[in-house]
Amino acid sequence: MKTIATPGAPAAIGPYAQGNIVNGLLFASGQIALDPATGALVGATIEEQTAQVMKNIGALLAAAGTDFGHVVKTTCFLNDMDDFAAFNAEYGKSFTGALPARSAVAVEKLPKGALVEVEVIAEVR
Repeated sequence: MKTIATPGAPAAIGPYAQGNIVNGLLFASGQIALDPATGALVGATIEEQTAQVMKNIGALLAAAGTDFGHVVKTTCFLNDMDDFAAFNAEYGKSFTGALPARSAVAVEKLPKGALVEVEVIAEVR
């Protein structure tokens, strides 16, 4: 197992790794809309927060030597399912090729009052 750690994504806010590579797959911890430099939550809208989440995921993917084109599965947690369409519009901008499999669920509450959290599993070559 290889642990991924990058200053391009927020530091863990608990006892976990940003991501681990096992058998050619990156298992990335869920990302919320934290600014990697300050640890502060970015944005007040689902669109703003989703954009930051996807930026954080992009940094994790790059640190692992992969990219959005190799993401095979995402799990998306929304604080309010009424934000689903707006979330989809912003989330979809990160995927220009094959789309990953995905689950999306509404949750009662996310860390730091975030509106969205996304975790990914990606192929690492």
